[in-house]
Amino acid sequence: MTDQQTANQTTSENDSESRYWGKVTVLETGSRYRILRVEVKPNHRMKTQIHYHRSEHWIVVSGTAKVICDNVESLVLPNQSTYVPPCTPHRIENPGVIPLVMIEVQNGEYLGEEDTVRIEDETPSNVK
Repeated sequence: MTDQQTANQTTSENDSESRYWGKVTVLETGSRYRILRVEVKPNHRMKTQIHYHRSEHWIVVSGTAKVICDNVESLVLPNQSTYVPPCTPHRIENPGVIPLVMIEVQNGEYLGEEDTVRIEDETPSNVK
């Protein structure tokens, strides 16, 4: 296997992780990027977080995303996308009645979980 093939390995279905708000599946990982499939349950949300060494680009596949990025709220619909720069507090919510499915592209010099700082929100993690 060449170095390029190793850097661009496609991962298997075993790389899925269930969370209280939904599910994350790693689709592909390279040396400076990672591509995820993210599913958020209806009326749930992720905690606000910040990353210092990576940006994120979210593309909505189905459902509606309520995005709060640097305290600016917007709705992102299917076939639309939004960008989260490094060092920016952000979170995503699913205000709808069907699962929100999106593709997340992470890009940066460090993609490890240690670069995720979760900020405690004043309201519960689900918005039921």
